[in-house]
Amino acid sequence: MEKKQIVTSVLLWLILVFHPLTTIYANTEGDALHNLRTNLVDPNNVLQSWDPTLVNPCTWFHVTCNNDNSVIRVDLGNAALSGSLVPQLGLLKNLQYLELYSNNISGIIPSDLGNLTSLVSLDLYLNNFTGPIPDTLGKLSKLRFLRLNNNSLTGQIPMSLTNVTTLQVLDLSNNRLSGAVPDTGSFSLFTPISFANNLNLCGPVTNQPCPGSPPFSPPPPFVPPPPANSQGSSASSTGAIAGGVAAGAALLFAAPAIGFAWWRRRKPQDHFFDVPAEEDPEVHLGQLKRFSLRELQVATDTFSNKNILGRGGFGKVYKGRLADGTLVAVKRLKEERTPGGELQFQTEVEMISMAVHRNLLRLRGFCMTPTERLLVYPYMANGSVASCLRERQPSEPPLDWPTRKRIALGSARGLSYLHDHCDPKIIHRDVKAANILLDEEFEAVVGDFGLAKLMDYKDTHVTTAVRGTIGHIAPEYLSTGKSSEKTDVFGYGIMLLELITGQRAFDLARLANDDDVMLLDWDF
Repeated sequence: MEKKQIVTSVLLWLILVFHPLTTIYANTEGDALHNLRTNLVDPNNVLQSWDPTLVNPCTWFHVTCNNDNSVIRVDLGNAALSGSLVPQLGLLKNLQYLELYSNNISGIIPSDLGNLTSLVSLDLYLNNFTGPIPDTLGKLSKLRFLRLNNNSLTGQIPMSLTNVTTLQVLDLSNNRLSGAVPDTGSFSLFTPISFANNLNLCGPVTNQPCPGSPPFSPPPPFVPPPPANSQGSSASSTGAIAGGVAAGAALLFAAPAIGFAWWRRRKPQDHFFDVPAEEDPEVHLGQLKRFSLRELQVATDTFSNKNILGRGGFGKVYKGRLADGTLVAVKRLKEERTPGGELQFQTEVEMISMAVHRNLLRLRGFCMTPTERLLVYPYMANGSVASCLRERQPSEPPLDWPTRKRIALGSARGLSYLHDHCDPKIIHRDVKAANILLDEEFEAVVGDFGLAKLMDYKDTHVTTAVRGTIGHIAPEYLSTGKSSEKTDVFGYGIMLLELITGQRAFDLARLANDDDVMLLDWDF
């Protein structure tokens, strides 16, 4: 009996000693976020659930934690918040996404954000931040999205940012920045659109020379040096000039024949020509590239069937490898051609390229000819939600429930961005498990958004052709042809059913026997 009491006392002592240690980490993050709350003005009570008396902040709205109850995401975009940030945010060591865009937050950006070494996305655009961009942001080795546009930031762009090799999207436009724009490291990928409308930026990317540097101009034409001895050799010089002129004339007339003979001797497989009317294949819009048709033909082995990744209502998708070894997915659109559609197609492509969000498939480039429309996307190694649910190998584990929850939340965030933050708003019209792709970390990425609009470039009315997949089309959209955000909400709901059950939304075998298309009945 006495021994049992001793064991019980020891266990109780261990609990009292070590239990506080297990909550210190979570409490530290909770305290940091509570400090942020007290420093912000919240007219809409968005932060009402941020209760500091709770064990950790993982139950708070707009906060996401990992399995270790550590904060990995703070989503407070478009919440009408004002006030300023606090340096304690730098204590969120595992934070990956800090979304504070479209608010009225002012003050400086704390240099302590440079301690967030796990940060992938920092979105502070459309606020009232002042002061310089912290040099410490150059320590964020995993950062992919940095958007500080539409603030009142001043000073120079830190050179340390060029060391962030993972940076894919950068927007510093519409600030009061000055000085030279770096053009080395990761900054060599960015174009003037990332730095537009600032106070006094200079450098090659802005086409504005910096003070003290020579203006940007082509090199002067080569002028041959004067002859070393111009006296006493006029006769020989005249003879040399005459001989040179004669030789040059002979070479001028012989060059076409020599060139033609050399061309005829070349092997047929060495002939590479771009398609006619495909002018300026290197046109860029931000980071959007216009590929040549030949480039994509080579990448996909002339659109070989063995490279087909999938088929859909918008066309086939091919796996391709670019000349630099990068894997891409090339979507070959099938559509009716109409005269004058090229300009409208390019306009819509540019609109899609501006929709940049971590849960949206980023358009890398496009190709447009009189007979082809192709879109180039990053290759997603984990495929789609549909393939992970229904096409996995027996040796592959199924998607676990935490992953499915992340997929549901991520795809919802992507659709919300299309509806609420794109101008004009983009209605997907074909939300389904096959169009929710998964990156290397199984983060949900919404694909095929905007394609319905691309396919309808010839339509001028609100009511357009009904596009989508049977079983995922909202009834009112099918009957009226008018789409809205509700169209996507219906498709999202069907996608959730697929995500939970792993089953298809409908059975093609039933369509042959039934007049109506009905959702399947599933037994749980």
